[in-house]
Amino acid sequence: MLRICGLGAVRALFDRDPGRVERLFFEPALRGELDACCQELARAHKPYRQVDSAELARVAGTVLHGGAVAIARPRPLAGLDPEAARTWAQDGKPILILDGIGNPHNLGAIARTAAFFGLARIVLADRPDQALPSDAAYRVAEGGLEYMALYRASLPAALRALRRAFRIVGTSLAGGSTDLEPTGDRPVALILGNEITGLDAATLALCDEVVRIPGSGHVQSLNVASAAAILIYLLTRSPSG
Repeated sequence: MLRICGLGAVRALFDRDPGRVERLFFEPALRGELDACCQELARAHKPYRQVDSAELARVAGTVLHGGAVAIARPRPLAGLDPEAARTWAQDGKPILILDGIGNPHNLGAIARTAAFFGLARIVLADRPDQALPSDAAYRVAEGGLEYMALYRASLPAALRALRRAFRIVGTSLAGGSTDLEPTGDRPVALILGNEITGLDAATLALCDEVVRIPGSGHVQSLNVASAAAILIYLLTRSPSG
């Protein structure tokens, strides 16, 4: 079971998939905000309970619970079907590919940014160091994960299938273009690599292009979630800026 914390994340869960919720706990101050959620659970004969902050922290496993905690069944991760994936390009939206993002907080922050900018899909690399949806990821995403379709795939095989319909763009600190513009031909599949090691050489070799974010050089790099926010903005802005 997942512990989904925070008013925004709990509301998004009820809006998108209320059947996954098994129990709900909340502080008295949020009773009015969660009344519709409680009614939903009552109709399904599932429990909900108003508790104090100390009890909520025990349920959540953290004091960073945001006043509400839903206990919910996780969504199964779908495997990537290459044929179906090629049809995604028809909506013209970029997709994200996370190749070994290990910190669940980064996964949650990236999902929140992606949902904010209207992206719909994230592909998670099938590798042991890739963070998967978890309590921490859902808490940081603040509802964003509920709006993302998540897939699991082995790279670089998936990239070979996707590149027929997507422009494969990798990210790197070592070099690459500083110009990332949306184009009218193929939407972008943007690959973000591991926080320490970046993208593997085999992945970089399959990219149509590699980009980097220029900076002053006073620090080595941006946090991957911050970099994702900048790049997603660049990919989704209108051509006129």
